[in-house]
Amino acid sequence: MTDKFKTLTSTCIPLPMENVDTDQIIPARFLKATTREGFGDNLFRDWRYDKEGNPIPGFVLNDPTYSGTVLVAGKNFGSGSSREHAAWAVAGYGFKVVVSSFFADIFKNNALNNCVLPVVVSENFLSDLFGAIASDPKTTVTVDLENQLITNNYNGSQESFEINPYKKDCLLNGYDDIDYLLSRKDRIEAWEKSQNR
Repeated sequence: MTDKFKTLTSTCIPLPMENVDTDQIIPARFLKATTREGFGDNLFRDWRYDKEGNPIPGFVLNDPTYSGTVLVAGKNFGSGSSREHAAWAVAGYGFKVVVSSFFADIFKNNALNNCVLPVVVSENFLSDLFGAIASDPKTTVTVDLENQLITNNYNGSQESFEINPYKKDCLLNGYDDIDYLLSRKDRIEAWEKSQNR
């Protein structure tokens, strides 16, 4: 079981770059690990740190101006190879939501499997959100999973977003795939009995 996701209001960390691929999210040299621990420390590693391991001041994750559990990313986030480690890194850093106008399908599914909600918005909504965060870094968004609505609280604009109904149910209840099956154990057993008459 994980934390249930109902409604989240948070400030945002803006990453207005397009075509951010999984090798930029988590470089290949970190893929030898087989558990999820520590991946958040290496999220965007080559953008966050120089070769000596010192933080690069110009990168947004090193800028104390920005904070929050919502990553606002440019179009086509999570493209490239299908490594689930990219979703591990995003979740491990503490992001609960990633907002973009387009996600690579495999990254999108990996994110959902790791309790990170990818919210697809229009390019206009995304552009306005980037503008709001630039004007006021304390700008928040509210993500209402139950009603599938995202609100830019800077100007009150809203958009609906799509999500697979099964994954929505899992997030709302804090289930992974096994938890979901266990929650339906009685129904599964009843169905099995009905087939063994």
